[in-house]
Amino acid sequence: MGAMIFVPCKFNDIIILVTGAVMVAIKNGKIILEDGIELDKALLFSDKIEGIVNESEIPDGAEIIDAKGGYVSPGFIDLHIHGYLTKDVCDANEESVRTISKGILANGVTGYLPTTMTVDMSVVKGAIDTCRALMKEEDFDGSTILGVHAEGPFISEAKKGAQDAKYILKPDAEFVKQNADVIRIITLAPEEDDADFSAIREITEKTDVVVSMGHTSADYDTAIASTKAGVKHATHLFNAMTPMTHRAPGVVGAALNSDVSCELIVDTYHVNPALFNMVYKVKGRKLCFITDCLPAGGLPEGEYTLGGAKIIYKDNICKLVDGTIAGSVLHLNKGVWNVYNNSSIPLHECVNCASLNPATTLGIADKKGSLKVGKDADIVILDAEFNVEKTIIGGKIKYEA
Repeated sequence: MGAMIFVPCKFNDIIILVTGAVMVAIKNGKIILEDGIELDKALLFSDKIEGIVNESEIPDGAEIIDAKGGYVSPGFIDLHIHGYLTKDVCDANEESVRTISKGILANGVTGYLPTTMTVDMSVVKGAIDTCRALMKEEDFDGSTILGVHAEGPFISEAKKGAQDAKYILKPDAEFVKQNADVIRIITLAPEEDDADFSAIREITEKTDVVVSMGHTSADYDTAIASTKAGVKHATHLFNAMTPMTHRAPGVVGAALNSDVSCELIVDTYHVNPALFNMVYKVKGRKLCFITDCLPAGGLPEGEYTLGGAKIIYKDNICKLVDGTIAGSVLHLNKGVWNVYNNSSIPLHECVNCASLNPATTLGIADKKGSLKVGKDADIVILDAEFNVEKTIIGGKIKYEA
């Protein structure tokens, strides 16, 4: 790529000036924007999104990428992923996190939260320290680590799912505060806090960490009260929480009946596809698609581990030996496609659920999450069935099929 010193580009009557940066144009693609899909246009970018123009208006000297009739999408953001290609975030070492970060580029993930689970606290801290070190690297060779999602250990034993009960602790605001430079989401069971939700209040008042209710046995009233105390998010809606019934709305009811953002595992196994339309109609742009992917992701069926526990991966589902469902092997690009093909939700809104909405949850939508001018050039080019052809981060191609 050659350097371009000065390129004037007119877009919607705005002159965009690129100085000292390479101008690249993606043409012959369906450009997925926040509110629709643009056809017969070209996307211009350097390290930032520079504009969308008619293909006849591509600046002279710009490098050309041919999307070959496929989709041009903002990069995907996975708020909840434990591992990939045998590696576990809770391995707490750089080699494992690098492998995960590089592997998920093939799924169009340009940014993510490596997710810990309920294991010994020394392991959780080790995983956080590992991610902290890698986040400081310039030109990191993988999907951008946007922080850590600490799923536990402050959870309910009755709703622990695949997590190990012996490591469960009471909510500890000090731990979160000490690691608030890295932790972006903390999943906890609000009923395990004291009656005044003092830990939740301390975290939300003293840090920017998003408190999420998950792996929780709370009733509806407790869950609603926790949202008023500072809970802003719900971890994998429907899974590992009290269900919604007509007399006991539970945590599910509280998540749907409040302003919290909600994760949804969109592998079609964790949540029946019949619910996709309903949840979207209720939550709209508060809905975030996640994978909850395990170390078995990207691998053939077989036996693997998660946090030291044996996992059996068969028929696209991961389970513990006792039959407890334990995360997924979902690729996020295919999760978006799953929802699009099993609902009436427009494709651009399905994409928002894996890009803009997670970015908004993390408070970074001014820089990431869509193809708006001025945002980071985190872009995915996909074919007609949403298989990833190229993944671009900050204007640099990080993956090609």
